[in-house]
Parts: sequence; C-alpha cells; structure tokens
Amino acid sequence: MKLNTAAMRYLTSEDFRVLTATEMGSKNHEVVPTTLITQISGLRGGSGVGNCISELAKANLIARVKNASYDGYRLTYGGYDYLAIKAFSNRKTIYSVGNQIGVGKESDIYVVADERSHKRVLKIHRLGRISFRSVKNNRDYLRNRQSASWMYLSRLAAQKEYAFMKALYDNGFPVPEPVDQSRHCIVMSLIPGFPLRQLSSHEDPSTLYSSLMLFIVRLANHGLIHCDFNEFNIMILDNPPSDDAQFVVIDFPQCVSVDHADAERYFKRDVDCIRRFFEKKLGYVAEDAPDFKKDVQRIGKLDIEVQASGFSKKIVKDFERAIAESREKGEQSLAAGSQSDFEDSNGDSESDDTDHGNADEDEDEQAKVEAADDEEAEEEEQHEDEKYTTKY
Repeated sequence: MKLNTAAMRYLTSEDFRVLTATEMGSKNHEVVPTTLITQISGLRGGSGVGNCISELAKANLIARVKNASYDGYRLTYGGYDYLAIKAFSNRKTIYSVGNQIGVGKESDIYVVADERSHKRVLKIHRLGRISFRSVKNNRDYLRNRQSASWMYLSRLAAQKEYAFMKALYDNGFPVPEPVDQSRHCIVMSLIPGFPLRQLSSHEDPSTLYSSLMLFIVRLANHGLIHCDFNEFNIMILDNPPSDDAQFVVIDFPQCVSVDHADAERYFKRDVDCIRRFFEKKLGYVAEDAPDFKKDVQRIGKLDIEVQASGFSKKIVKDFERAIAESREKGEQSLAAGSQSDFEDSNGDSESDDTDHGNADEDEDEQAKVEAADDEEAEEEEQHEDEKYTTKY
C-alpha cells in the first residue's frame, strides 16, 4: 500500500475526530460499532457522524466489513497514515509530503519538508508485508488480543527505532537525527548519500572496512547489537567530513542488548555480512575481524537507558518474540496469505499523539487510553519478572 495524501486537505476536524474514534475503538474491537464511534468522537447528531464516516470510507481511510454481525467499520492502513501525518502537521514537524525514495519489505520511505522547506525523511513501518506475515498465525505475545496485529507491531517497530536512534544520536553515533515519531511513522533527517550496496569501488576499502567494524564493536561496548548490519542499512556520505566519518547507519527496529541470549550469534552475523560484501563487491579480503568474547567490553548501558526512557521491557519482549517467530517460519511465510491479507488486516492501534478537534478533550481521552495501556503493561511486566530471572 502506498501513501496517498490527496484527500488530506479536504478532511475537516470532525472527520479526524471520527477517524481517531475509530482508531481508539479498534483497541478492543476488530470491527468498531458505529454507535461506539459516535460516542468516542463526541460529535452531536448522528447525521454529522454519518457524513464523516461516508467521506472517510470514500477516501479508503476506514472500511466497512462485510458479513459483520453489526454495523461497524475498521481502520485501514491509509487511515493510520493520515492520523500520524496529522499529528506531525499539528506539531509543525511536516508541512508537505514529496516523492517516495525507498521501499523495503517492512517500510516505505518518503521525502517530506517542514514549513521552512527543510527536507526530511518520513519512514512508515508496514510490518506484515513479508517477513512478519507468520506472526498472524501465532499471536500469544499479544496476550488475549485476537484481532490482526499488523498496525500494533508497526507501531512497536517505530517506537523502538525512534528510541534507539535517539539514544545513539545523543551519544555521538553516526545515525540520522531523529525528529519526531507518531504511531507507525518516524521523521528523521535526510542523509545526503547512497546505500553501501551501490558502491562498486573504493579508493581505500581497508579504512572503510575498519570504520564499519569499529562501529559494530563500539555499539556493542555501549550495550547494543544492530542485528541487521549490512550494505542495505549503511549510507555512504556524498561529502564525508573525514576518512573516519564516511557513513551513517540506519534501520534499528531489530536491535538487541548484548545481554540477549543470542547476542554473540547476532554480533557474528553483522560482522560476516560486512566481510562478505567487501570480498564479493570490492574484492577486499580482510585479515581479521572482531570477536564478541575478545573485543566487546561493556562501557555503556544504552540498552538499559532506552528502556528507562520509555521503551519498556514489555515492548522489548513483545517485539523480539514476534521477530523470533518470524525467523522460525522463514521463507515458509511467503506462501501464507496474500497481499490483500496485509491491506485488509485490522489493527490493535493503541493510540498515541492523537490530534483532532478540541485538543484538551482529546488529550484527556488519550491519557485514559495510555494510562490503561501502561497499567496493563506493568502488570504483565511484573508477572514476567516473577517467571524469569534473566532480564534483557
């Protein structure tokens, strides 16, 4: 599914109140009853809500579910996109949306700009497209939720990437500057460069190789392992300031702590990915490579700091369990379902950064939802701590 903002300028504040009400109702309903949408939106008069629902359905922001036992609607990924962009717009983070500059198996990348025409990058997480499709068959990590979980997982991915990127950026790591995050979307600085995979030759491959390996070790020394450190997630700068600052690393949803049970295996995989690329693409064969047991010496606690700053252990466990399930299924997940499964899936979209109509009323309503989520997460976390002695 591609982002289409054509209808954005025509939607009223009432339309967004109804769209937000559908999102909030989706927390406990696969199909949100029209009566509940009316109640949550707080709009007077059923005809007004009906008109809003009609406009949102025409724009494919909500969809009516056929064969439902009652009159109701579900939030689409398009509607989720609009809610995130509306939040960014209200916070002056995004003023305009430009062309799509990248597409991956789990995300879409667009160029955006603020009111001063400063270009930025909008990353929209769309888990469920390929690698996470198997999660639909096993959702125990979502406790008792039985509705489709793609939007919920996409939101977790965005939360995790933003939290990790901010921690790394604040500590001087070569990563994009994180600007804002809402729901399943992240706004970050635009990197003037190109992916490492496009590099066919280099005047000093040994220096570049050493810098990349030092990054892996330095990251591990501060408590984190990238877990997907390859030529697709490394940007080579067009005008690097020095030989030691030639690249910027992107894509962090899969990061894990060095205390993770499989940390050594992930570390070795990151190292091997870079070695293979340099051997095959640049013809450079390295004589040595970092070793997890010998070269990693923890000097920082970024993994712990990220959890303390809002990315809780509960979210870490949920997301890592989803990743583990996806990896176990492997390529078998490609045959399960169709693209329509992804586009038509319902979302457990736990609202964040809600923006519509009366801001004070919206914040109060949102606070209730988030407070309930936090209380539920704390109870789950306490239960997990009683079961496991190893904490990540």
